Amino acid sequence: MEKQMKGITRRDFVKGTALSCLAFSLPNMACSTFKGPAPVRIGLITDLHQDIMHDGLQRMEAFVEDVKVQRPHAIMQLGDFAYPGDKNKEVIQLFNNAHEEALHVIGNHDTDAGYTTDQCLSYWGMPARYYVKEVKGIHFIVLDGNETGSPTHQGGYPSYIGKEQQSWLAQQLKTVEGPVIIISHQPLLGPSAVDNAEEIQSILSTAKGKILFAINGHTHIDMLLEKDGISYLHLNSASYLWVGGDYQHQSYTEKIHEDHPWISYTCPYKDSLFAFMTIDPETQTVTLAGKKSEWQGESPAELGVGNYSTLTIGNEIVPSISDRKILKSKG
Repeated sequence: MEKQMKGITRRDFVKGTALSCLAFSLPNMACSTFKGPAPVRIGLITDLHQDIMHDGLQRMEAFVEDVKVQRPHAIMQLGDFAYPGDKNKEVIQLFNNAHEEALHVIGNHDTDAGYTTDQCLSYWGMPARYYVKEVKGIHFIVLDGNETGSPTHQGGYPSYIGKEQQSWLAQQLKTVEGPVIIISHQPLLGPSAVDNAEEIQSILSTAKGKILFAINGHTHIDMLLEKDGISYLHLNSASYLWVGGDYQHQSYTEKIHEDHPWISYTCPYKDSLFAFMTIDPETQTVTLAGKKSEWQGESPAELGVGNYSTLTIGNEIVPSISDRKILKSKG
């Protein structure tokens, strides 16, 4: 099992500028391309890890119950969801049936245990590994960061966006009209970014006037970064922080840990974390309303976790998703 954020260095951390405030700027050009007067709302959840957690179904049920209340225009899971097979049919169908626009991103762990990308596409109902989806005038460009071929790959899971996909991305950014949100599982900036993050950032910078922001899962942290006028948001996991074998412990009953041994490598969140994003053309703002929880069992601080030297417990390492507001740029 790969540790989340394995091998973070200070260089990884300072590739972008961390934004400590909860508000960040929206490009003026993107504001001008908003369509229609009505706000667009999207439900977001990531890193459920159904195949690690004993209560993944209940965490997804909590999200779906809020979907019924919030009534978003689409929902999206950002990867590391559930192996694409019959063993996870219930949780996959729960998500897919929760909304007519249920969108998926493939995470690095979704093809563990012998499962394949093609099975994700088929079983989850995805149009392709990477694709564009328009929702009420907002264009979601979904990327696949699981490609092989990285010249700097040093082992572990592939984390790369290849040349063909780069060309496709560049073409989409040229031709898509209207505001764009970039979606990926692996980050494009900051901790555990794809191997060729700088190449991807360069492509994005050519269309930064269109891009509202980029959002990813994977890192199980709550973080906002900015580089070259583009904001990059790390959305926290629905389920836990991975702490690894050095901090192995029990947060639940012995029976639960016997049946789900990988949980002992995590600090779980008591409640499911997810968020609802509202894009408002009239006020030209985007807001993110995130769920808050507590640690289940011992917290990273109580365990003395020390393998996240560039991140702060209580800041980026938290059992919550921060509320954030994206404001129209003054520039």
